[in-house]
Amino acid sequence: MRYLPLSPADRAGMLARVGAGHIDELFADVPADALLAEPIPGLPAHASEMAVERHMTRLAAQNLSAGTAPFFLGAGAYRHHIPASVDHLIQRGEFLTAYTPYQPEIAQGTLQVLFEFQTQVARLFGTDIANASMYDGSTACWEAIAMAARITRRGRTVISGGLHPHYVATAQGMARFTGDVLDVLPTRLVETPDCADLIAIIDNKTSAVVVQYPDVLGRVPDLAALADAAHAVGALLIVVVTEPVALGLIEAPGHLGADIVVGEGQALGVGLNFGGPYLGLFGCREKFVRQMPGRLCGETVDADGRRAFVLTLSTREQHIRREKATSNICTNAGLCALSFSIHMSLLGGEGLARLAAENHARAQATAAALAVIPGVSVLNQAYVNEFTVILPGDARAAVRAMGARGVLGGVPLGRLYPDNSGLANGLLIAASECTTDDDIAALVDALQEVL
Repeated sequence: MRYLPLSPADRAGMLARVGAGHIDELFADVPADALLAEPIPGLPAHASEMAVERHMTRLAAQNLSAGTAPFFLGAGAYRHHIPASVDHLIQRGEFLTAYTPYQPEIAQGTLQVLFEFQTQVARLFGTDIANASMYDGSTACWEAIAMAARITRRGRTVISGGLHPHYVATAQGMARFTGDVLDVLPTRLVETPDCADLIAIIDNKTSAVVVQYPDVLGRVPDLAALADAAHAVGALLIVVVTEPVALGLIEAPGHLGADIVVGEGQALGVGLNFGGPYLGLFGCREKFVRQMPGRLCGETVDADGRRAFVLTLSTREQHIRREKATSNICTNAGLCALSFSIHMSLLGGEGLARLAAENHARAQATAAALAVIPGVSVLNQAYVNEFTVILPGDARAAVRAMGARGVLGGVPLGRLYPDNSGLANGLLIAASECTTDDDIAALVDALQEVL
């Protein structure tokens, strides 16, 4: 979309309409120390559209993109091969321009897509039901915490140290306004997930236990033991999945006792886009459906007995009084959900299992190659396609040096946990079906050079 600036007369008319004498009055509520007193130094006042395009192209050329270099980044955003069919189909006009189906009787195609998406997510997660997606995994995680508090009427949530720190930060930011107490265990660079530590602090005031599966270090926690401990005191188990491909190889959380399963769907059908747009996945037990946030598409029959789809149990803030809403999230990531659904349809259940197995094999090959480097050790004994290695020094310096050599060599834990010096030597490595033997060799050579 091109930027079409307003004329001075247009601006004056708009200000007059809202009763403002000057545009600065619109920013009266912004703290003074957050306002710029002068333009940003070095930023040109104006330039032609063509000049801006050239300048931005030069800046973009400085990036080392996922498709042009050996790529081992993960930590919640994954590179997988996306079939060309996905992009082709989502650009059909009836999909690309579709918006929220407020009039279900004229949006049957959109509703059917959402219904199929929900079915896929519910089967993937092992839950009874799933909603029509949310913004992203981190906001879905917070919505699960809020939902558990409504169900249990308790306000204390226990969070594993293995939950991605960005998800933790999102929950903490929201909890500031709700009064919920979040007990977050520390993240430690050890082989064993913190299940025993979580179980030890669950009590009859606990609303829910939140655990990532696999966790941020690539470890696979014992969900069944956590579910038993939580249920024994009337708490719920919330499981967060940031890499849905992993569920092609390990058991679905719902089958292991999880009450609410949420996650990020980016890995299937949605490319790496500098952090978005992504889509949040959300499933739960059927008995909790009336407390589930977001949209829910249901199947029914019309007046002539034909199969039809409708939005149902719509307890969002746009449909009922805001104070009674289960969530203030007022849209779903529909196009990203469609991408996810098409990719899942192309894979099928057997295809997803084969994809996960191939990812695991590539990760095993990468781990084996790294383990023989002097001073490098692999933390994990069990993982799917992401694992942690421990370097003899700060991993951030090693990653920067590998980047200068044209290798995107993983995510340093010091970047995710800048205030935790005990994690500084940890390096998170992700492999996928896109990882070749040449990529692994380049990673090993680059790491050996920089160490």
